[in-house]
Amino acid sequence: MLYETAARSAEILALNVEDLDLEHRRAPVRSKGAVEWVYWESGTARLLPRLLQLPDGSTRTRGPLFLSERRPVPARRPVAADICPHTGRARLGYDRARVLLDQYASLDLHQLRHSAATHLGETEVPPQLIMGKTRRKNPRTAMRYVKPGAEAIAAVTEHLAPPRRRP
Repeated sequence: MLYETAARSAEILALNVEDLDLEHRRAPVRSKGAVEWVYWESGTARLLPRLLQLPDGSTRTRGPLFLSERRPVPARRPVAADICPHTGRARLGYDRARVLLDQYASLDLHQLRHSAATHLGETEVPPQLIMGKTRRKNPRTAMRYVKPGAEAIAAVTEHLAPPRRRP
């Protein structure tokens, strides 16, 4: 989900089940005081139902989207909004998500956002669309992801060739 949305980790970890618009593959996130939408594709769409399913076969309908493995101990009990009403488990925090992603996938939590933007840049997506996808306001920050490869540079070079004459 982090890769497909190109969202900030904290924004995705703050999502609640009731925030998800599964039909349109989107969710609102709160970013720097504003509410904006993030969009995902089929990979996330296939995995979300499995994430929401409870052991008894029913589906979670509210509470934090991403949950920690265990219920919190009384001394570390978070606010009620950060506890799943179905399972009693707490919202997954940034530090634990970072450790789990590194342990199971050898990936860096924050790097997924940058990888998504870089891959968009490599496929010649215009910088304006990269700005929109990553919700960046400054064009200079979006341009750092536009690093054309050798093939793209070779293809652009063809535009500089003189027009061919017809025999």
